[in-house]
Amino acid sequence: MSTATKQCSPERGFTGWHMVAVMSLFFGTIISVNLVMAWNASRSWSGLVVENTYIASQQFNGKVAEGRAFQASGIKGRLTAGRDAVRYVLTRNEEPERQIDKVIAVFKRPVEEHEDLRVELHPRGEGVFVLGEELRAGQWIAAMTAMEGDAVVHRHTVRFIAEGRDK
Repeated sequence: MSTATKQCSPERGFTGWHMVAVMSLFFGTIISVNLVMAWNASRSWSGLVVENTYIASQQFNGKVAEGRAFQASGIKGRLTAGRDAVRYVLTRNEEPERQIDKVIAVFKRPVEEHEDLRVELHPRGEGVFVLGEELRAGQWIAAMTAMEGDAVVHRHTVRFIAEGRDK
């Protein structure tokens, strides 16, 4: 055996800096995923559906029956939102609807309430009703109520994207 000193490199074990790196990568990944998910949720949340779920559940069967009655009447509505106007066209069995004399529309943003708008659309011929105002660009939910005198004869809710003005 030789008495020469053996050159050994010190064995590198798992140090505190390694632990800091592992923990940083671990929690950094979790925090990054949470931030991405929160950003996606805030950009795509469709908003409050009902304020009181108990009351909404009590009204559900009545709304289903009303919807079936409206569907049986043969009246259909089609909403188109252009840059200059929102048009709502009503037909009954593929013919222009002549009985309806008033359409009330409630335009809501899916997430916010401060831009909600309740208006009566102006008649422009048989079965055609128009909102002369331009809506701001983006997603809207329109709750349309068609009336003959004081009687509600058709309800229609549609989600749409308006091309209108930006601000």
